[in-house]
Amino acid sequence: MTAPAVPGAVFGTIGALAAFPLRLAAREVERQHGQLRRGVTRRTTHVVFGRALLVKAGLTKAGLGKNSDSEIERRVGAERAAGRILMSENGFLRLLGLMKAPEASSLSRQSLIDQSRLSGADLDRLSLFDAFEHDGEPYSFRDLILARKYAGLIAGGATWGAIARSVHRSGPVASLTAKSLNVGSQHGRPDAIYLEGGQSELDGQLLFDLGAAAQGDDTLEDLFAEAEAAEEGGDHDGAAALYQRCLAIDPTDAIAAFNRANCLRGSGRVAEAAHDYARAIKLDPAFVEAWFNLAGLMSEQGRDASARRHLQKAIALDKTYADPVFNLARLEFDAGNLLEARRLWMRYLELDAVSEWAGVAARGVQFVDMQLAKSAG
Repeated sequence: MTAPAVPGAVFGTIGALAAFPLRLAAREVERQHGQLRRGVTRRTTHVVFGRALLVKAGLTKAGLGKNSDSEIERRVGAERAAGRILMSENGFLRLLGLMKAPEASSLSRQSLIDQSRLSGADLDRLSLFDAFEHDGEPYSFRDLILARKYAGLIAGGATWGAIARSVHRSGPVASLTAKSLNVGSQHGRPDAIYLEGGQSELDGQLLFDLGAAAQGDDTLEDLFAEAEAAEEGGDHDGAAALYQRCLAIDPTDAIAAFNRANCLRGSGRVAEAAHDYARAIKLDPAFVEAWFNLAGLMSEQGRDASARRHLQKAIALDKTYADPVFNLARLEFDAGNLLEARRLWMRYLELDAVSEWAGVAARGVQFVDMQLAKSAG
């Protein structure tokens, strides 16, 4: 999928950027009339996969942590299925004009696969983490040489993740075309790739040294990742405290405020959760998930009028978002507004005709029709 120009694009990041401070990238995206946010929301059009994901995966015990290869593959698949444009760090920086594009090339993706015997899935994953000179087609002849080397490593027992974590350690990726690569298992280290007979190890733990200028970004990214892990592990109070530390560093982060609100809500701290949902909305008035979740919180508190307003706002912001349509239909039904409930349920069925909730909506329409038929009789 070809990336459009930056104006109007909403970029989200999964994993920290390893080659460039996020705050500087966000400033450049804003200058070009786009938006860059940590994480992914419904409004996200482009997802940038940060190479720091690979570092975190490499640091986890037995590679089974939050950013293991299988987890990265799952996240890549989910974002691709959602129709978003996936970008590598280098592809993102080239789009912004912050990194020079490599020389012109002519090899298609299929041609590279056919000539290298590297699988399409491995090619796409390695491209997404900048293991080639180009981040997508058309590829170069140097990319073909690299693809053949990587295919040989994989045939020898290496994984795409081990390769991606290793290649950047030696300098420019294209420089690997003139070097012999060996699978680490031949040298007693199954997770490492070695240069020319094992004299020099490509250690994937040490991606690009950003220097002192990026230390604040590193701290924030580490905190945010730690907060996400705590949230996924069910430690709502701990995650809320970590997200608060993120907000202390960057008070403009709407996603950190939103995530903190979700954690506070999970801990039963309703008033604080409402405050942080409102904070997320103030920082990003088009943050449709924040409007929706705040509506749910208001509904739980019996504040139906407020919930109705927030759901209407969510629907106005994103006309393809089915969940607020369903919840508003339920509110209207409970209030006795049967015709409006029916209209909303019909709209929901246009957006979702197959889920369990679609069945509930269909039964709601049937019930209203029966009531109207009785009244007419």
